[in-house]
Amino acid sequence: MAEYKTPYLIDSHCHLDLPPFDADRAEVVARAQAAGVTLWVNPGIDLDQCRRALALAEQVEGLYVAVGIHPTSADRFTPETLQALHRLAQQPKVVAIGEIGLDFYWGNVDPALQQQVLLAQLDLAAELGLPVLIHSREANAAVADLLRSWVASSGYRRSLLARRPFAGVLHAFSGDLALAEEAFSWNFLVGLGGAVTFRNAQTLRALVPALRLDRLLLETDAPYLTPHPYRGQRNEPARLALVCEQLALLYGISPAALAAQTSATALRFYGLEDRFGVDSATHHTAVFV
Repeated sequence: MAEYKTPYLIDSHCHLDLPPFDADRAEVVARAQAAGVTLWVNPGIDLDQCRRALALAEQVEGLYVAVGIHPTSADRFTPETLQALHRLAQQPKVVAIGEIGLDFYWGNVDPALQQQVLLAQLDLAAELGLPVLIHSREANAAVADLLRSWVASSGYRRSLLARRPFAGVLHAFSGDLALAEEAFSWNFLVGLGGAVTFRNAQTLRALVPALRLDRLLLETDAPYLTPHPYRGQRNEPARLALVCEQLALLYGISPAALAAQTSATALRFYGLEDRFGVDSATHHTAVFV
């Protein structure tokens, strides 16, 4: 079987641009590389952070960016914001629209407004043919209703996005098997991170073996969702190895095999397979450890 120069681990969702990394960002990147994490995707939260992430991606090899307005920033969304996102999305290191979605936990933005902003950004993603990174906190039912309608719409079915291998990912997945399987029917993936290592996450760990491994992305959401045994500390991409080890244990396979599969899926999801070499027929990746 052919070998491909593929990253060992891919952190499909982390926020290296945020202030908690300002003091030691270079060291954080070096630790990640030493742990086998050589490719990261940094989602936006608001326009300023999208711009900071893009500036950082010009300095860090292997760092890519998603641009989008987080639901907790939706009250600052305007038509000009959408135009700015459209321009930013033309940058060569932009690989997705995100982090977008619904968040009913904080209660600081009207849910109806959040849904309007989400729909506008979903339509932007469809127009540009970029996959979406979906945030859902205490909003799974509303997110599912909206995405269900969106993928069934004629606009989506005619879009460039509908022709990609995958349309989106449910980041930090917190739903049940029924939601996961419906998401797979929409050509979505699920993202899992540090929560799977938490001592009180028995329900999530019981769910994992029932999830399709070929529809899984690894993520840290750094600096958030720090895995056990480092809960309470700042998270960073190097700790993706702990997530990989826990998930491999739950699937009953080696960490290397799980890393290979999820890295191949991530490269296809973000449209980076031509840059890093994923065989489109076998989706095999070589893992160099």
